Amino acid sequence: MTLPRFYPIFDDVTWLERALPLGVRLVQLRLKNLPPDVLRDRIRRGLALARLHGAALVVNDHWQIAIDEGADWLHLGQEDLDEADLPAIRRAGLRLGVSTHDHAELDRALTLAPDYVALGPVYPTILKKMRWHQQGLDRVTEWKRLVGDTPLVAIGGMTVERAGGAFDAGADVVSAVTDITLNRDPDARLRDWLRVTG
Repeated sequence: MTLPRFYPIFDDVTWLERALPLGVRLVQLRLKNLPPDVLRDRIRRGLALARLHGAALVVNDHWQIAIDEGADWLHLGQEDLDEADLPAIRRAGLRLGVSTHDHAELDRALTLAPDYVALGPVYPTILKKMRWHQQGLDRVTEWKRLVGDTPLVAIGGMTVERAGGAFDAGADVVSAVTDITLNRDPDARLRDWLRVTG
């Protein structure tokens, strides 16, 4: 499977309304700490927007809603794997991405035959407190050797300027968050990302 090389992650549907019309074709909706009815409504809206624009929306964590709402993609972190009903996810036909940070987590992820593996943080990240230090580009190269044909997503501290190095190191896809959401001109930054990953 060939994935788009640019994979932004957003915490609100309004970001999808900005990104998808510009040409983003793979995007994750990472929603936290919302009431169940609001959560379901926003995932439903996100899926509708993605379908309208011919894009793939990856639902983070909320596997039951992803199944119920007919999502095509799901992303699970290592903690999420502990609670998710993986057989139900597979029966529903969801494509699966999994976060990894060390060898034990990668081994666990590969037993699931995921549709992509994410490695992070490649660079220091301000998005959330991480117990892992930056992985660096050498780890990206090592991970690509270990995952083989499975697409590898580089995440964590990624910027337009760092994207080329991640691709050269072996990443198939680069994921960005704050490089877009904290930028003074997010739309221009999205266009920059699409240009360097197109």
